[in-house]
Amino acid sequence: MRPWIKRTLFGLFGATIILGGITACGHRHDQHGWNASPEDQAKFRDKMVARVSDKLELNADQKAKLGVLADKLQAQRTALKGQTTNPRAEVEALVAGDKFDRARAQALVTEKTGAITSKSPEVIAAAGDFFDSLTPAQQAKVRDFMQHRGMWKRG
Repeated sequence: MRPWIKRTLFGLFGATIILGGITACGHRHDQHGWNASPEDQAKFRDKMVARVSDKLELNADQKAKLGVLADKLQAQRTALKGQTTNPRAEVEALVAGDKFDRARAQALVTEKTGAITSKSPEVIAAAGDFFDSLTPAQQAKVRDFMQHRGMWKRG
């Protein structure tokens, strides 16, 4: 595989992981984040798909593939969340006693990494399908965004 293709795929995968992380950790008046209702999550997903579709001028097939990617990211986020209603309470419980609960901490890490590992092949496949469906000009826009503006800057 050519280095620039490999770099692009790693960059796209990294961007999807970052986007998933931002989605998973974002808080804004209980409308986003871990405790967002399914309706709020659907609104956020639709808004994200619409914004990316507009910026990249996607056709219907590409938009559908972006929707699949968004669904896979949401499924991974849901698996990562698991049955937790309050992740902060789980972390606080680790230090609630007079000793750090190492076994529970390791169990939490194992649980979360297992959720990521089990869903990652689907996310990678959806990200690859979406990126591969883009025209060279659209792919260049994605690369430009990642190189010049980055994931943390707005513009």
